Amino acid sequence: MRIQTKTTPAAIQPAAAVVFFLHAEQKPSALGAAFRDINAEEFSGKLGQICVVHTQGKLAAPRALLVGLGQRKELTMPKLRRAAVMATRRLREIGVGRVAFDAGDAGRAGVIAEAAVAAHYDFDAFKPSKAPPKTKLSLATIHVSPGEVRAATTAVQRGGVIGETVNWTKSVANLPGNVIYPAELARRAVALARELRGRLRCRVLDKRALERGGFGGILAVGSGSIREPRLIVLEYRGGSRSPKAKPFALVGKAITFDSGGICIKPGDKMDEMKWDKCGGCAVLGIMRAAALLRLPVNLIGVVAAAENMPSATSYRPGDIVTTRSGNTIEVINTDAEGRVILSDALAYACEQKPEAIVDFATLTGACVVALGHNIGGLMGNDAALRKRIQRASEATGERVWELPLEDEFRDMVKSDVATVKNSTGRFAGTLSGAAFLQAFVDKDVPWAHLDIAGPAWVSDAKPHHERGATAFGVRLMIELLSRGA
Repeated sequence: MRIQTKTTPAAIQPAAAVVFFLHAEQKPSALGAAFRDINAEEFSGKLGQICVVHTQGKLAAPRALLVGLGQRKELTMPKLRRAAVMATRRLREIGVGRVAFDAGDAGRAGVIAEAAVAAHYDFDAFKPSKAPPKTKLSLATIHVSPGEVRAATTAVQRGGVIGETVNWTKSVANLPGNVIYPAELARRAVALARELRGRLRCRVLDKRALERGGFGGILAVGSGSIREPRLIVLEYRGGSRSPKAKPFALVGKAITFDSGGICIKPGDKMDEMKWDKCGGCAVLGIMRAAALLRLPVNLIGVVAAAENMPSATSYRPGDIVTTRSGNTIEVINTDAEGRVILSDALAYACEQKPEAIVDFATLTGACVVALGHNIGGLMGNDAALRKRIQRASEATGERVWELPLEDEFRDMVKSDVATVKNSTGRFAGTLSGAAFLQAFVDKDVPWAHLDIAGPAWVSDAKPHHERGATAFGVRLMIELLSRGA
């Protein structure tokens, strides 16, 4: 899809459809004669409401979409994004190929561009069909006020990259375990680095390298599968070239399929465990977007990838695992595997002397119980870093909620026979999971943990999102990294 910006009124754009965003206080009739007969029952401006109007030659475009934004004082950019996604999905349903959006300013233009691109995602590669493919917009013209075109052009380009990267991330995260396994995920990371022509560097540690490096946590979790584990390391240097410059580290959990291991999960919804790699996929997406946008930062992305399966070679409850850092783990439950692989990934990230670490993991069902499916849990050891994440969350609509990480939770994960144990029972599961991870982070490194078990995927399709992975974390971190301190 090609996106362009113009300052001419959207109403005179010769497109197949024109999209107007209206607040509840605005009357459609103010847009001109084509909308004179639209009454409140047909369109009230409620957030997400869409009304398709046949303009009968009164506009250059034969059809117009009125899209509700709700009350003006309550509008946020995340709400505009959702409305723009819904509008684009509707345009596709009615077969529109060229559209003009009435944006107004550069900020809105960027959000609309991102949403229009993201709304084109379809996970249909494995669904042979004789039906014609869904319509995709070939040209979107985003109209802004005079004086906004230069800023809007930059915002639209940025929005397009973010939207396309969100789709790329989903396309990897949605693949099933028989297609994406640790070695294949690593291959795609290598291909990504090659595609970006030197902006990214990729290093992959296979099983032999993991054994030499003492990555006992990743090896333990991957021991039950014929698919060997991998550690994927991506580097992006868009900031200072000084040897003393510290990178910002991103760490992701990528369990390409999680059966629970010896402590096998119930069969109900186990198919959704292909999405247990969403944290690692988010890290790959963030690295991709940062490189494409040429953000002036230095980044390192560390993705721990394994498949957690039951077999004669699986790690067992009662095992004691020695990790990269030298700390040991008493295995209580093999289904608490994410924290075990992250123990090595976090230790490796600390070895790179980062300015800060943020990890992404579909870590605990307890977080879904506490916060639901739309909010991630935020914990960490540094108030300033947590505040930066919260500000980025508010700006992007990728919502997080801060949870306490107190000494009592660190006491919970202490083991009688090892440094820590990987399960503490049913109470405070999200917090004890974070406390476990903290044991593998150097005390002087600012660190934040995002438990994205709730928002990482959508089990049932919604008007603004298809079923499947959401790429949660990509937009949030690009916002944070773009803002700097």
